[in-house]
Amino acid sequence: MNHSELLSIAGNFGTPTYVYDADTIVQQYRKLQNSFKPLNVKLHYAMKALNNINVLRLLKHEGAGIDAVSIQEVHLGIRAGFLPKEIMYTPNCVSFSEIKEAVDLGVMINLDNLNILEQFGAYYGDSVNCCIRINPHIMAGGNSNISVGHIDSKFGISIHQIRHVTRIVEHYNISVVGLHMHTGSDILDADVFLRGANLLYDVAREFPDLQFMDFGSGFKVAYKDGDMATNVEQVGQRIAESFQEFCKWYGRELELWFEPGKYIVSESGSLLVRTNVVKQTTSTVFAGVDSGQNHLLRPMLYNAYHKIENISNPNGEKKLYSIVGNICESDTFGNDRLLNEVREGDVLSISNAGAYGFSMSNQYNARFRPAEVLIYDGESYLIRKRETIQDLIQNEVEIPALVQQEELVEID
Repeated sequence: MNHSELLSIAGNFGTPTYVYDADTIVQQYRKLQNSFKPLNVKLHYAMKALNNINVLRLLKHEGAGIDAVSIQEVHLGIRAGFLPKEIMYTPNCVSFSEIKEAVDLGVMINLDNLNILEQFGAYYGDSVNCCIRINPHIMAGGNSNISVGHIDSKFGISIHQIRHVTRIVEHYNISVVGLHMHTGSDILDADVFLRGANLLYDVAREFPDLQFMDFGSGFKVAYKDGDMATNVEQVGQRIAESFQEFCKWYGRELELWFEPGKYIVSESGSLLVRTNVVKQTTSTVFAGVDSGQNHLLRPMLYNAYHKIENISNPNGEKKLYSIVGNICESDTFGNDRLLNEVREGDVLSISNAGAYGFSMSNQYNARFRPAEVLIYDGESYLIRKRETIQDLIQNEVEIPALVQQEELVEID
């Protein structure tokens, strides 16, 4: 997306606004899909990254399935047109009633808890297929909050508890058709995937009726100039070779699944914000914008770097700024960034905002969540309206007695 196009969108739809480029989403999807040839890999898009119905439909047209982590995401996936069989449901710490609702909807269930596995077996026996999520005890990922396959993680059933798993499966005759693992995000090294894959291959010896194996995701994208990204072609080639060898040993071909989210949508997105104030203190020059951590949480939560550009003044003199939001606490998008001179009213573009931007946004400080725009076939489409005060209060229920007290005060 060029600067003039983004400025036009800011003028037409206002700020703050998330903008996504459909061509980039499709390009990333196809690049990953083609990296595992000759295998026909099934990609289940991790919709927690960005769940707008138009993005889901775009990926459905490309042949993607959906990775859902809540029953609400399952419903959103079905609403977008995905068949239940195209949805992998991987919950964590949910009640068994949510598992039953997902079974009733007909999606693939991925179980990561021994107690839930036992309840599942007792309730369904061999009447419902399921997948089991294994925790491989591999520490991987760019931040401790996104490393989910290590020994202290709440996710998955420990690789050391397989004997317990097989006892439950055998006792209830549970139909296990898939094995799953996910070690974390921002993984560069193919060896990390292969280490986990080899562990799953060993576990597969205990399950003779497998139909697929799911290696999760974690492919890294570049967030700044010179940043390294996962070489998906290299990873794909090595995993494809490894998986083909495993299938020969297993005696038949299984499906290979992945669940990419960030890799597909991150680079497609920009958050457009407008500069409200330029404030100089004794040590820092702040560019204060009309957004904040309530719209893009990653910098504050993960210390994540997002490139920031002044698209209103691309030829201005370079100066140092700390870009901060309008939320009533520490709220920083980037410290000491060298930007073209920022003036009040200038539009700034925050890059790599397609993943975990809007989906993690909130209404803190009673601020409205931003609009969303999709560039599709050269046209800019509003795909989510900016919130209004009505959106903040629509679910409130007033207590009549308190309303009457207010009216009495006004009379007095």
